[in-house]
This record gives sequence, structure tokens and C-alpha cells, in this order.
Amino acid sequence: MPGCRSLSTADLFSLEGRVAVVTGGSGALGSAMAAALAEAGAAVGVLARDRARLDETVAQIGGRAFGLEADVLDRGALERARDSVLERRGRLDVLVNAAGGNVPEATTSPDESFFDLPASALDAVWALNLQGTVLACQVFGPALAAEVDDTGSRAIVNVSSLAAGSALTRVAGYGAAKAAIENLTRWLAVDLAQRYGDRLRVNAIAPGFVVGAQNRALLLDADGGLTERGRTIVARTPAGRLGEPADLVTTLLWLCSPASRFVTGVVVPVDGGFSAWSGV
Repeated sequence: MPGCRSLSTADLFSLEGRVAVVTGGSGALGSAMAAALAEAGAAVGVLARDRARLDETVAQIGGRAFGLEADVLDRGALERARDSVLERRGRLDVLVNAAGGNVPEATTSPDESFFDLPASALDAVWALNLQGTVLACQVFGPALAAEVDDTGSRAIVNVSSLAAGSALTRVAGYGAAKAAIENLTRWLAVDLAQRYGDRLRVNAIAPGFVVGAQNRALLLDADGGLTERGRTIVARTPAGRLGEPADLVTTLLWLCSPASRFVTGVVVPVDGGFSAWSGV
């Protein structure tokens, strides 16, 4: 990218004038990511399927945010959201695929083994995490790949999980889905680099155990203390605590900004050292 070497450090990490879309933008992780992108200067399309939560998130972020009501499994809705972004802002620079999560029916327990899990529940987990990411990349990708006349490369950032690389109890379907997202991230990064050079990069963040609406009951009790599972996780985390959504945003901003213009196809763990430790 001509001119990038002359940018100041502040400009390398700035997203001023950029336009971003965050799927799953009303969730715990997605809303924190959308807010951080807005604070860094981007106009942010917060994409979510629940209108009430979407409006609340947009209001909390403020003037740089705008709502996009869509289900990531509905191609038509995603296409309408993309068209709305381009009509409002005329460009798209960043796509963050934060939509995802587990399905209770696809989770094992002492009373229900893997052999008991309904195929429909596993299909739902795989669709929400993998297919939702694939469809968003396909729908928003052409706008991201369009030529620009400035020094900022465009970025897709997927959200993986520690469950992709480690066998975590109870979440077989979720782990398989996130492993597929990591493979997709590497494959798409190579394919797009071969087509567009460094104009469009693809990376992923693998959060550690970050407390959100879906896993709160597994990690914290009614009084906010750690459950037995939560205590086990913290004991295996060198940093000695659970993660928070805010822990992810600096890595996100780096991956979305010109500062990471030569970084593509990587999965960055943000996990307090959990994945680095053998437990011994």
C-alpha cells in the first residue's frame, strides 16, 4: 500500500473515516467490539436480529453507530443490510463476525452423553457459528474487496474460541464449529491475498473464557462468585481470572487498522495464557 510507511503511529491505529459492520453486534462481545470501533473513529453498523436489543446497543454507542436488523442465516436480510450500509456510507472497510454461540440442547451433561445429542441441535450450532460467518463474508465481501484510493487495507475479523483447539468438556458441537471457522479464516485469507494482495485481510480472535449472557450461569453463581467450573478454569488460567469483553478490543482494533497491513491468516488467542499452559 503506497504511503503506509509514512503514516504516524496514531494514524496506523486510527479507523477515522472507515465503515464497519459487526454481526452479533448486540451481544456481550459484539457490542464491546462495536463500541471500540466507533471510539477509534469508524462508523459502525450494528447488525443483530433482536430489534429491541439492537436499538439499545446503538443508543449506548452513540452517534457513530447505526442499526442493521438481520439474521446472519438469512441471505436476503444480509443483502438488504449491505445495501443499507453502502447507501448510507458509500463504502465498507471492516467486517467483524461476532454472531455465534452455543445451543443448550447441543451441550452434554452428567445425564446426557454425546451419543444422546440431537442432530438438529448440532446442526443449529454449526449453522449459527459457521454458516452465519460464511454468509456474512459472501454477502459483504465484494464491498470489502472494492478498490480504494487511500492507504488503509480492509479487514475481516472472525471470532473463534479456545474450544477450537482444545477439547473442552460439554461443548463438542460448538468446538467443532469454531475449529471450522479457524480453517475458513486461513483458507479465505490465502484466497483473498492471492486475488487482492494486502487490500483485504482475514484474521480471527480466539477469546478465552469471557463472561457473557450465554455462559454466565456456567461460570458464575447467583451471587457473582465462581462456580465449580469457573474455579477450574481460573486455576488453569495463568492470568488468574476470567476474561471481560473489553479485553478483546485492542486486538480487534489492531487487526482492523492499517497497523496490521501485513498480517493475514492468523488466529490470535486472547485468553490470559490458558492455551499456552500445560497445566503442570
